[in-house]
Amino acid sequence: MQINAIGPGYLITDMSKPLVEDEKFVAWMKQRTPARKWSVPADLVGIAVFLSSAASSFVNGQLIFVDGGIMAVY
Repeated sequence: MQINAIGPGYLITDMSKPLVEDEKFVAWMKQRTPARKWSVPADLVGIAVFLSSAASSFVNGQLIFVDGGIMAVY
């Protein structure tokens, strides 16, 4: 059995709408995220397909961040 996880960054969703509309938060987030932008759900598709495929058959116990690089700078 494989157990892996996807760690998304700041993602635009209905739930994050108050943050997306908060100019101070957006400035803070963009300053600290190397990609300098919000993620969208489509950004997670590639890693989800990979983890669902045979190509990841030897990947196990991983948390894969799809976060525009924010975890790399902390």
